[in-house]
Amino acid sequence: MPRHVCFLVYSGFVLLDLSGPLEAFSNANRAHPSGYRFTVASLDGGLISTSDGLQVATDALQDVDSLDTLIIVGAPAAPVGDWMMPLAAAIRQMSLRSRRTASVCTGAFVLAESGLLDGRVATTHWNYAPQLQTRYPSLRVDGDRIWTEDGNVWTSAGMSAGIDMALAMIEQDLDKEVARYVARMLVVYYRRPGGQYQFSSLLDFDPGSDRIRAVLSYARDHLRDDLSVERLADVAHMSVRQFGRVFAAAVGMTPAKAVERLRIEASRPLVEDGHQTFEEIARAFGFGDADHMLRCFVRVIGRTPQELRRSARQARGKVRSGEQEGNQFALAKARGVDDAAAGEEENG
Repeated sequence: MPRHVCFLVYSGFVLLDLSGPLEAFSNANRAHPSGYRFTVASLDGGLISTSDGLQVATDALQDVDSLDTLIIVGAPAAPVGDWMMPLAAAIRQMSLRSRRTASVCTGAFVLAESGLLDGRVATTHWNYAPQLQTRYPSLRVDGDRIWTEDGNVWTSAGMSAGIDMALAMIEQDLDKEVARYVARMLVVYYRRPGGQYQFSSLLDFDPGSDRIRAVLSYARDHLRDDLSVERLADVAHMSVRQFGRVFAAAVGMTPAKAVERLRIEASRPLVEDGHQTFEEIARAFGFGDADHMLRCFVRVIGRTPQELRRSARQARGKVRSGEQEGNQFALAKARGVDDAAAGEEENG
């Protein structure tokens, strides 16, 4: 029997948060015809406007039956208002009848309002991770991850990350080959690890606090040094307890995770470059040794330094091969022009 996936929308939702995962599940049916069936629902049913002003026909949530997966889509900004309360109550009831519940992007705010994320790890769009942590302190926001799975509750980051989460679900429900097929059909990576960074640099987060901003700058400039929470608290002129709380609220992660991310981002170009040993890189960026650096890369990126270096080497090889082919093509073309000109002279 097909698994019933219900997408829960509300006024002003982002269309891609619906259409991206929906297309992933729909394409899975090509390889596995009994894979999924779908419903798009809202609290009361009827036409619901997207953030772009398009209207989507929906069923009433209470009429949805035999539910397997409930996915709450996101909006362009963090949802807020009394309208969330009845929707959150409905989600709580629906979750009792579903195998898993999930959110895409800022849909995590609606899911958090329902209480289903209490005590769990969750993610959302990197820009709203600190706000999600502040509004719902009972959950633990991981502002890095593309998607998370904590028990039967899933959350994903913004926009295309909903597709990554859907691919992970498809792999779990069906098998890897079906998920690979879907990725090929959608022309997306199979599949970005859940731990891959949403955004390239931690310093692009705006913590909204001069003290925390100064701590991030200090950490970036002293990656080789001891960056314990005690040291960073001294830089911020706060107690360790206060600093940990303020930092997590402002940045959306613990100081230790922030430092780990900075070290990985700073060292990754050298890892991929291949001119230094992993031990040298580990010491230069404060990992201590290559084994610890390996564990950090696997935990955060989902790939070992060896795998990153190998992939970079292969990519450079393809570029060089392409350049050689291009040069040969240009030379052959030039020769062809010269031969043609010579032929014209002979005929003339």
